[in-house]
Amino acid sequence: MGGDETDRTLVEPGVIRGRAASFRETCDAIREEIGRVVVGHADVVEGILVSLLAGGHVLLEGVPGIGKTLLVRTFSEALDLSFSRIQFTPDLMPADVTGTMLLVEREGQRRFEFSKGPIFASFVLADEINRATPKTQSALLEAMQEHRVTTMGETWDIDPPFLVLATQNPIEMEGTYTLPEAQLDRFLVKIHLGFPDGAELGEILDRTTMGTQPSASKVADRERLIEMIRTVRDMTIENRSVVDFVVRLVQATHPGGEGAPGSVEKYVRYGASPRGAQALVLGAKVRALMDGRVAVDFDDVRKMVVPALRHRIILNFEGESAGRSTDEILEEVGEAVPEIRK
Repeated sequence: MGGDETDRTLVEPGVIRGRAASFRETCDAIREEIGRVVVGHADVVEGILVSLLAGGHVLLEGVPGIGKTLLVRTFSEALDLSFSRIQFTPDLMPADVTGTMLLVEREGQRRFEFSKGPIFASFVLADEINRATPKTQSALLEAMQEHRVTTMGETWDIDPPFLVLATQNPIEMEGTYTLPEAQLDRFLVKIHLGFPDGAELGEILDRTTMGTQPSASKVADRERLIEMIRTVRDMTIENRSVVDFVVRLVQATHPGGEGAPGSVEKYVRYGASPRGAQALVLGAKVRALMDGRVAVDFDDVRKMVVPALRHRIILNFEGESAGRSTDEILEEVGEAVPEIRK
């Protein structure tokens, strides 16, 4: 959401309506092509696609070896965009992510030139981001927010589209550098990547141990993707009842907030930020367009509540001790906040 320079000129609803059908067709084609390579994880694919089209970034939590790299690389192949992977370790330096100035000699003259780091790609997999030091984490997150890198007083823009998918291993949390809440807030969504079921695991074995691993074919390109992202930004929510619903949902995540259920009052220390409300609105617009609709409904917002807010809710000591999860509390918030149609 940071670094967006989108023109705020209002676009006529009829123009958006004319784009909606092709928007849906492209999304269907992307899903189908990724499904040819990646087994299962339909909800994860959907979440990544929503975040990409909303101009946000993804925090993905899952155990190693369940296909995170393959998933992100397949997205880049289907969209004919660049891909890079950064393995985060405690000794990784900021320059290893963003790039550095190198002294080079050309035509008998020495001068500094910037050597771009792996952050300069359309799809960036930041693997095990919580293993790197806060200084290195900050370098990545600054680039995510600003869509640019500054070194020695000079600035280099990161070309759109630009999606960072950062992973965390929920098992090896001890001895890691946990992301602060302010940095977590910069991810549009947080997605849990679960272990495949028996049928999916069997399909994975068939695809990866016999014959040649399939690869994705190009179904869209950079220009098409940028056009789709702009369509999301150009789209307005004409039903103000839906916007009011978003406001009341976010307020209800705060202790003492209007409509907050008992679980929030008892177990939550801090609720969702205004960025959480932005994520709900942008995600709901993408979901509507994915269905070929230009009218955002309450259900579009409800589908975004858990992925968009689960990392923005901070539990208090009692909530941690009781073993409550933010997912459970958000489901209770969704049940407690009524849909008021005006």
